Amino acid sequence: MNIFEEEEYRKLEYETRRHFLRKCTTGLGGLAFASLFGCNNLLNEASKLSETSNPMSPKKPMFVPKAKRVIYLHMAGAPSQLELFDYKPDLQKLDGKDCPASLLEGKRFAFIQGVPKMLGPQFSFQQYGQSGAWVSDRLPHFSKMVDDVTFLKAMHTDEFNHAPAQLLLHTGSPRLGRPSMGSWVTYGLGSENENLPGYVVLVSGGKTPSAGKSVWGSGFLPSVYQGVQCRSKGDPVLYLSDPKGVSRELREKTINSINEINEMEYQEVGDPEILTRISQYEMAFKMQMSVPEAMDISKEPAYIHNLYGTEVGKSSFANNCLLARRLAERDVRFIQLFHWGWDAHGAGREEALDIGFKDRCMEVDQAMSALLLDLKQRGLLDETLVVWGGEFGRTPMRENRGGKEMAFVGRDHLLEAFTIWMAGGGIKQGMSYGQTDEIGYYGVKDRVHVHDLQATILHLLGMDHEKFTYKFQGRNFRLTDVHGEVVKSILA
Repeated sequence: MNIFEEEEYRKLEYETRRHFLRKCTTGLGGLAFASLFGCNNLLNEASKLSETSNPMSPKKPMFVPKAKRVIYLHMAGAPSQLELFDYKPDLQKLDGKDCPASLLEGKRFAFIQGVPKMLGPQFSFQQYGQSGAWVSDRLPHFSKMVDDVTFLKAMHTDEFNHAPAQLLLHTGSPRLGRPSMGSWVTYGLGSENENLPGYVVLVSGGKTPSAGKSVWGSGFLPSVYQGVQCRSKGDPVLYLSDPKGVSRELREKTINSINEINEMEYQEVGDPEILTRISQYEMAFKMQMSVPEAMDISKEPAYIHNLYGTEVGKSSFANNCLLARRLAERDVRFIQLFHWGWDAHGAGREEALDIGFKDRCMEVDQAMSALLLDLKQRGLLDETLVVWGGEFGRTPMRENRGGKEMAFVGRDHLLEAFTIWMAGGGIKQGMSYGQTDEIGYYGVKDRVHVHDLQATILHLLGMDHEKFTYKFQGRNFRLTDVHGEVVKSILA
């Protein structure tokens, strides 16, 4: 080998080593980092995402689904089942009497101290429909829809404070960091509308849930799967409009240039979050046209506004229910509505069962009933799973603090029993599943844990909750963790 050949060989050797260390599989340092910090799924995920330019493209379920999409109506703060669906005439007989010590021993409460008084139902109940479902007089519109739903009357959870209970219900864990149910669903199934987010969140009632935006976060899943919060008043999404002086053509050229740089970076380091960034830029550009159209309820006819009780230009649960139907029509995969204000303590008028609770019922009754009817009339209910409920239940005894009754009527948090109803998407109609004791304190028959609810929702979407996993920090995670059973008795 002469001096020139030796020099060329050294250059080739140097380039080969540099290519391997820097460019191949993100470098040895990247591999070590991935192994140490739970990103060992990075290359696999990058390979999956790179198969398509859109990580939200439709994916095949594990088996034939009963539902194509979910509309989840969460009543943040936990409505009292004893004032809505779980009729307990024996509790009325105990109203005002001291609570037996056996109901208090070994229990943890948020506020009850000393010996509270028992509290009977605050409203009248009546049976409705062919199913004979008991519903209170606070929900006159919903009482007409009971034959379309299934009630789960012995729901239970592990958490008695709002934020942990909301996290457990929506992410499968009471601690921060896990993906939300909507994120899991869009990760597994994608979306059939490439111009709208696959997971949309709508909030009403003046505040976000106690757990904050983590209940629609993507956790350790790629951030493209997190929920996109839209507004029913003003611009649907903040900063959706182009700045002054920026035309749509200029914005398109800008995004294309940014994504070319992102693509070069992805080819070099292989991080799937770069693909997420590319997808989000492209989605944002499409959303500038598609979101305003989808969120414009002013185009709906007058009879629809009368049906839902909507008011154009306002932010309300009714407007969000109508938006949920419009998004379902456009094949958005997971639509989540949060309505705040159901924390039925006796601390003030807005929380009291005899005052604020009435207002909350009036805000949701007509709209949620209209949503079911509207979906049914349009042939969408059979393929849309609708879920309604809070994060836990309410005690059959009256709340007190410091051993004294509150000024207004309220109930404390209860994790042993609450009611959720489901409709459409493969659910039996006109059914009540589960039973609580004579005062609504314990589930005594066909109890359903929140993990069972999650397993059932995934099953209806064609996903096996035990096999539907994501590898993170060296182990396979799933929405239901290591728990959950599909509630087969409620499946149509």
